[in-house]
Amino acid sequence: MVRVLDLDGRRIVLVGTAHVSRESTELVRKVIDAERPDRVCVELDEQRYQALSKRKKWESLDLKQLIRQKQMSTLLVNLLLASFQKKLGDELGVPPGTELLEATVAADEQEIPVTLADRPVRITLLRAWRSMGFWQRTRLSAELLASVFSDAELSEEDLRRLKSRDMLNELMSEMAGQLPTLKRVLIDERDLYLADRIRDSEGQTVVAIVGAGHLEGIVQTLHDKPDVDLEEISKIPAPSPWGRVIAWGIPTLIVAAIITIGVTKGSSVAGQNLGYWVLANGIPSALGALLALAHPFTIIAAFLAAPLTSLNPAIGAGYVTGLVQTWVSPPQVKDFQTVVDDASRFSMWWKNRVLRVILATILPMFGSVLGTFVGGWHIFQNLFGGS
Repeated sequence: MVRVLDLDGRRIVLVGTAHVSRESTELVRKVIDAERPDRVCVELDEQRYQALSKRKKWESLDLKQLIRQKQMSTLLVNLLLASFQKKLGDELGVPPGTELLEATVAADEQEIPVTLADRPVRITLLRAWRSMGFWQRTRLSAELLASVFSDAELSEEDLRRLKSRDMLNELMSEMAGQLPTLKRVLIDERDLYLADRIRDSEGQTVVAIVGAGHLEGIVQTLHDKPDVDLEEISKIPAPSPWGRVIAWGIPTLIVAAIITIGVTKGSSVAGQNLGYWVLANGIPSALGALLALAHPFTIIAAFLAAPLTSLNPAIGAGYVTGLVQTWVSPPQVKDFQTVVDDASRFSMWWKNRVLRVILATILPMFGSVLGTFVGGWHIFQNLFGGS
């Protein structure tokens, strides 16, 4: 799908593509060869471009650094999306994003400057994640997991539709009714961002390669010429202040409750409650590590860390167990090379060492959260009830 615009005397050629279509790849090169533009814009940011051009995105991961920066949830979403796209790409015979990479190759061959016009993917994902509530996040995660692990084969109609449209943007559009925030961040904001970057690109003739799902939004934005504050839509929203209040408020109340029990009912009763807290946190967290088939040292670390990290929201139990698992059972090169394929097979999450680190981070964390509520409930019952 090609749209040609006259923008203040400049020729803007927009090519709407499907990210898993061989026909789109051929169309991209055909348009660039025919137009010989002054500049080519592509719907990529630097991170995605490096991943497509070098094919070494996963091999270069530093898991320890990601854990320290608390980016494991972002990694998980990226991995699930990559696995979902690769699964569709395998069925269609074209790796996702091939047409975008082909545009940069064609431009390089003709010595045409390239603009990577998309918003950084990390900012997009974090804006989407932090803009959603708990239940919206849960629903999105369930949808992604269901898509990744589904064994259903695509029908001929599905294959035809995916070859002619931008599959990821279409998926997001279909979910817009239930998750309007997701569509706003992933599609509407990026329409504005891409249109602004295309409009500001130098050259009398500009060819822009974008997903078909963005085409109409970009055309509308270029016609209407709204003032777009790129800085505003490039900010990562701060976490909800209520989340911070709850995160620190619960541990503070629990510590205060144990101290109050010690003052009013004696140190032995306080000691019993403290012991219950340790077991209520340590056991579920250790079981989470065991369920991940983590290293024995990781299981021990989960039991020891959870009672303490539950009282310090700055350091979660998963932070500790993920680092320990990475240290005692570091992933090998082959684990990184196959991680996208392995992510779509349920059993491989316990065999691939990269995926096992993710499990060893997330499952002990859930165990610790469960233990916090169980242990806190018991302590407050003792505070306001019997001894």
